[in-house]
Formats: sequence, C-alpha cells, structure tokens
Amino acid sequence: MKCIIIDDEPLAIDVVESYCKALGGIEVLKTFTNAIEALEFINTQSIQLVFSDIEMPNINGIDLVKSLEGKVPYFIFTTAYPQYALEGFDLNAVDYLVKPIPFPRFIKAVNRVKEMIKLNNIQTSFNISSAGSISVESGTKDDFIFVKSEYENIKLEVKNITYIQGLKDYLKIHNGTSKSVLTLMNFKEIQAKLPETTFIRVHRSFVVNVNKINSIQKNRIVINGERIPIGESYKSLVYDRLDI
Repeated sequence: MKCIIIDDEPLAIDVVESYCKALGGIEVLKTFTNAIEALEFINTQSIQLVFSDIEMPNINGIDLVKSLEGKVPYFIFTTAYPQYALEGFDLNAVDYLVKPIPFPRFIKAVNRVKEMIKLNNIQTSFNISSAGSISVESGTKDDFIFVKSEYENIKLEVKNITYIQGLKDYLKIHNGTSKSVLTLMNFKEIQAKLPETTFIRVHRSFVVNVNKINSIQKNRIVINGERIPIGESYKSLVYDRLDI
C-alpha cells in the first residue's frame, strides 16, 4: 500500500513513518511539511493512503481534502485537536488519530483501510452500467454493502434491507431488525451500491426493496406493517415496475 505523510511537525512525521515501517506492507513514497506541495503530488501520483495533520499553515487538512479532484485516496487524519473529528468523518475520512498516537490504535486504523481496499477490489469485479444496474462478470453476486455510520463502516446484507428513508441530512436504513442504521449518504450514493432490479425509488424520501413488499394500498406500499407513500411523480414508474 502506497502512502504519503503530511504534517508541519517533522517529529510527528517521524512517528508515523516509523509506525509504517514497523507494521510493514506500507510504502511511504514521500513526506511533506507543506500541504500545498502535497496537493500537487496527490493529484499527479498514484497513492492509496494519506496520513494528514489538520492544523497546518496555508491550507489545513480539511481544506486539502475538499480541494482534491477526481479519485481521492483514503485519508487518516492525525492531529492533537479532537474537536475536528466530526468534520473529518463528514469528509469520509477512514479514521481520526489523536496525538500522541498509540501504536495499537494506528494498526487498527490501517487495517480499516486495508478492509476498504479489499472491498473496493471486490466491487471492481462488477460492471456498473450508466443506468446504475449491475451485471456480474464472474457469475457470482455481491450480497452485502458497507455504509458509513458515525465512526465505523457497517456491513449490511442486501437481502435484509426492507426500505430506506430520507431524514433531512441522513438516510435511515431499515433492515428488518429493531435497530435501523443511520448514514450521511444520499439516495444517489446508496442506490449506486444496490441492485437496480431490486430497489426502486417510490417517493422523494423512500427507496424500497420490491421483494419485501406485502401489498399495495391505493397510494401506499405496505412492508412489514409499515405504510410507505408513493409520490405522485413516481407513481407511473412504480406501477410499471410492479406490473400493476
């Protein structure tokens, strides 16, 4: 795994670099004390992981991520200021390490990146059409997805998801259990992860699993006793899809 380290404190760079060497499997391509110089390197080189401080002169770590274009590598923030944690996770940072960083905590963060890379490699075995439908190359079918919820990536079995509800800035994923999952993803992002043939948008605030529908009552879909509205602008598409 190729990475770079960004921190305006050389001693902090030395700590992370020594951890990388001790853990193994991580190649530190370059280190930077200036985030602007790192920005050019990230945009022109192929790297998978960035360890970045947040409080730095000229441009901080948060603004660095926001300024990136194209494919963004995985980020692990390393900082002495825990108040930035929520903003960091809003940018889909893999983890947030507070200085001084314990080595076991460092290992845990890196292992999260490895798991996400592994998941990404699995997903590349599928061809995703421009319409968002998924065709399988190998004859197998991915039966799970990962969604980010608070400080972790949660694995969900696709077949267990009953419906997804939009709640202002969040999506609430109902999976047939008493505990639903909240995520900051939007409908476009979650639908890209799910098979188009199984999940359809029935309302601006609802996506449903057609296999979980119990009945249709006028302008409502019933799933496990829950009545989900069918939006007027979605009605024709829904009825055609369900052959009603």
